[in-house]
Amino acid sequence: MIIIPGQLIALLTFPGVIVHEIAHQLFCRWFGVAVFDVCYFRFGNPVGYVVHEPPRTFKQSFFISVGPLFVNTFLGAMIAFPAMIPVGQFEAGTPLDYVIIWLGVSIAMHAFPSTGDAMSLWRAAKEFHGGFLAKIIAAPVVGMIYLCALGRIFWLDAIFGVAVCWAIPTLLVYALS
Repeated sequence: MIIIPGQLIALLTFPGVIVHEIAHQLFCRWFGVAVFDVCYFRFGNPVGYVVHEPPRTFKQSFFISVGPLFVNTFLGAMIAFPAMIPVGQFEAGTPLDYVIIWLGVSIAMHAFPSTGDAMSLWRAAKEFHGGFLAKIIAAPVVGMIYLCALGRIFWLDAIFGVAVCWAIPTLLVYALS
């Protein structure tokens, strides 16, 4: 197994880090949660962050925490889609097609929420009056976030990014043909 430092991966896939943080910020704005500070990318730990006021509801906390999963997955697939047609269907991609695919994969591979997002979500499930229902919703999501974080050791995030950018366009082409 190849071990590459996280900072190098973040540098090579920086568009995904930026979109991940934009997704958090976007859900904060949509739900009226004030944002105090945003760092879209830096060399450090974490490589990006959004500091916002505490969400007032479990729903706000849920969508702010998992927002990147929706935004990065969708955006990565849609960006890669036009380049995957010539590359995946006709094996006739140009260098620009491969740059577009790299952009889509780098965005999609940063779709997984962080363990910090999982902790925030679990804290919200315990604190808000959603009670038992909030915990039922949050528990499997938090568990999946931690499993995905563990899976990063085995390149699960990269596999996810490639799968999203290859599988979704391929399925769309087959569905339309």
